This record gives sequence, C-alpha cells and structure tokens, in this order.
Amino acid sequence: MDCLATKIPGVVVLTPRVFNDARGWFCESYNEQTLAQLGITTKFVQDNRSWSAKAGTLRGLHMQAAPCEQAKLVSCTRGRILDVAVDVRRDSPTYLQWVAVELSAENHKQLFVPRGCLHGFVTLCDEVEVAYKVDAFYSAAHDVTVRWDDPAFGIDWDVAAPILSDKDANAKAWEDIA
Repeated sequence: MDCLATKIPGVVVLTPRVFNDARGWFCESYNEQTLAQLGITTKFVQDNRSWSAKAGTLRGLHMQAAPCEQAKLVSCTRGRILDVAVDVRRDSPTYLQWVAVELSAENHKQLFVPRGCLHGFVTLCDEVEVAYKVDAFYSAAHDVTVRWDDPAFGIDWDVAAPILSDKDANAKAWEDIA
C-alpha cells in the first residue's frame, strides 16, 4: 500500500495495490499490520456507508467533539467524490487549512482523516457510494456540523449550488462553534 502525506499532519492518502486479470481486480483495502507499518495504529470500531443519487450532493462538514472524536478511513466504492479534510486542531501548524482528494471506485484511493479534523465530500457523478471506518462510536451529543462554505476555510468545492441535507444547510460557521 502506498502512503502519501498531505500538507495537514496525519491526513494521508492511501492507495492499495490492485491486481487485475481477465476476471476483474482484487485489492486489500484494509490491513491493520500494513497500516501500523505506515504509522497508523488506529483501532476501528464501526463501518459506515452512504449512498447519494445525484452529482453535486455535498455531505459535511462533520466531526465529533471531545471526548468522542473520531478518526476516519474513507473510500469511495462506487462513483467519484471530492473528499475534504479541514484541520481544526488549535495547536496544529495547519489550523483551518484543508486538503481535497478525489476518491473513486476506479482509483481505489482512501483518505485517512485523524481526530480533530472536519470531514466532508461532494459527489462528482450520479450514483455514489462511500464507505468509511471510524475509531469511536457516534454520539449525537458530540456531533458537530460546520457550514460547507464557511469563509474561514475557503474550500473550493467546485459546485455552486450543492444538494444539502437540512442539517448541513442550517449548519453554523466555525467561529460560532469554536
């Protein structure tokens, strides 16, 4: 598995080796030992999946507040997404900075998002499925949702009018939460 560091400490792009033949392909998408060799020793406790019907569907920005923070290992198992992580760790040298990576069923890339980062994605085509592992159980009392277009981050989603849930459409700005 290849591991590419991003400008945000702890946010990495993982690309598994893919073996193709006449039948299709095979890849190992998760291996605890391999990740540990890459410095990721996170113990995952829950798998989540989402499906989006239309291109331009935006989910985020989400995270869990202390003491229920979650690290995530995100992959796109059908279609394509622009996956975004925003560093909101106050002591980080990249505080309020973001990275975006295209994840797709074709490129098999995964994004590891450490605790203390907001996460969101926008679908780049119709019929998209996203799967992700988390290292802590969901807690409604610690759920944090921040505006997708918050000027504090300046994320280039490349979508003018995304399809949003009510929760995401009514999210607060980071300065009102932090």
